[in-house]
Amino acid sequence: MLPAPCLILSDVHLGAAPPEAERSLLQLLELAKTEAKSVVLNGDVFDFWFEWKHAMPRVGFRTIAALAALREHGVAVTWIAGNHDCWGGDILTNDAGVTFHTGPWRGDIGGWNTLIEHGDGLRDIEDAPYRRLRTVLRNPFAIWAFRHLMHPDWAAAIAARSSRTSRHMRPGDGGEGLKRVAQAALAAETSLDLYVYGHTHADTLSRGVAGGVYANPGAWMDAPRCLRVTTGQIELLEWGPNGLSEVQQLRQEKRSAQR
Repeated sequence: MLPAPCLILSDVHLGAAPPEAERSLLQLLELAKTEAKSVVLNGDVFDFWFEWKHAMPRVGFRTIAALAALREHGVAVTWIAGNHDCWGGDILTNDAGVTFHTGPWRGDIGGWNTLIEHGDGLRDIEDAPYRRLRTVLRNPFAIWAFRHLMHPDWAAAIAARSSRTSRHMRPGDGGEGLKRVAQAALAAETSLDLYVYGHTHADTLSRGVAGGVYANPGAWMDAPRCLRVTTGQIELLEWGPNGLSEVQQLRQEKRSAQR
């Protein structure tokens, strides 16, 4: 269970995103100390994340420190692995204190029966080649070899080139493929109130035929947007000079509130 209000964001891609993306993220995390009880980072927070025993990517230290400060204020932080930051590590879990998931997260958020996953590899046909690659990237021996045989500077350079290719291979359907996957899941599991993806860089907030809500906050690196889940509703919000504001009145009430 995650307490509400809960903020959910995805795809910051620190290291590739413009500097203002991290500045706005740090501002949001500062606000979350008083305005949220939980935060979910739904994958690809970093364009590349890997930990060695005594080293970490330089680009991440301010955000990691902000997450540690957020945890010290009693805000729960859950990190769902994306395709760019799937390796996690002790710095995230022990030093920053976040809860790291390499698969989907399922639980209650403010009374919403919720399923959250990054969204990579879920389309049956289009993502089949990536699923084969993912088994290699997440293989324990491959991770061991990368950590022990690759100097961090070389590793970061190789990852940067690979990540650049991956970012240019975003779903060409504007997120419709993952939306269909979500709608089918919501129709098959009618008790599910909320299904959240990232990955597509396409923000969405819509209701399925069975009444559950499909939501995607989009990519923070493209536009600083997030979802806010409270007991009665979920909203798509955007960060601006005056803090968080609703995006074109996009919100969905809980089914029980509509009856």
